[in-house]
Amino acid sequence: MKIAVIGDGIVGATVGFYLSKEKKHTITMFDYGIGQATKASAGIIAPWLSKRRSKVWYHLARDGASVINELATETGMTTDVYDQSGVIYLRKNDSDLQNLNQLGIERRKEAPLMGELNKLSSQSIQNLFPGFKIMDQGLYVSGGAKIDGAKFVEFLNKKSTFNDFIKEPVKLTLSSNRAVMVNNQRFDCIVLAVGAWLPDILKELGYKVKVRPQKGQLIEVKMNPKLDQHLPVLMPEGERDFIPQNNGGLIIGATHENDGGFDLKVSDQVKSDLLASGQRIITSLTNADIVNYRVGTRAYTNDFLPFFGSLTDGSNLLVASGLGSSGLTTGPLIGKLLSEIIEHKSVNLSYYTHSVSDYISLDD
Repeated sequence: MKIAVIGDGIVGATVGFYLSKEKKHTITMFDYGIGQATKASAGIIAPWLSKRRSKVWYHLARDGASVINELATETGMTTDVYDQSGVIYLRKNDSDLQNLNQLGIERRKEAPLMGELNKLSSQSIQNLFPGFKIMDQGLYVSGGAKIDGAKFVEFLNKKSTFNDFIKEPVKLTLSSNRAVMVNNQRFDCIVLAVGAWLPDILKELGYKVKVRPQKGQLIEVKMNPKLDQHLPVLMPEGERDFIPQNNGGLIIGATHENDGGFDLKVSDQVKSDLLASGQRIITSLTNADIVNYRVGTRAYTNDFLPFFGSLTDGSNLLVASGLGSSGLTTGPLIGKLLSEIIEHKSVNLSYYTHSVSDYISLDD
């Protein structure tokens, strides 16, 4: 088939990778490279202790973590891209830590990737992180991982075979026989993996999409002494997350700004907020230690659930959006499932997502 993948983010890159493995398709990747959530993100792959109530979301996130791990093994992914370094959850209250541990024990029965669960004293955690002020005890989950979104996409792209990679804006139109065209080109199948930009693209075809943008910002700080790059992710209670980097530095974030829209400017107020969160754990941090910023635009739905599948029954137009802040966990599985739909394999979408029609409708 002649296939167009629009959006080279976490979903699009994974779709492209799995379709490339078939070695029988002509694949064109379209990506304009503006405001992408994936390329601005550094993520934590550890969905098993989430308190979110949606079983659909949990199935997607749990199995998504497994798909990423399988991808990393299959492709020989380097640790600067994906590193199963573990995650430490800090809790002020011992009973909260006990409840978290019990939840982990229950969920590990169906999620062996979670690995070992170990309670850690505040002193033992502080010994791992020199210069940190750790007052709370924690729960270490050995199977947790960290992932760099931009490097993940770049790595998968190198393992994929695209017949063309077009870096220009995309416009969908209808031909005389009602077939969807991409920049006046015909394709047998079109995958729209454009995140928060989905409403704008589908508006041209007369559709209304229930997706909103959310701004997310991170800061990268230098550390002295440098941190061991394979240290676990640290998730303090009530603070931002702390993700050790392969250069010995640290990422702090991320924000969830519902009023940020598609603005990609760095906010001084948010920068100060992120730095202040860091300083409550690392008292020596100053503004001069900030070496980089990342700003991106996530896509959210009203029920905070991702959706994906065919636009309508029998349509050759596939969509995915609404991944939110857990997109690095769920995106690779969504990409894999979309590739299986294209290959006409049997996929039980209801286990992982609600109907696309819940989020997209013809604009009256």
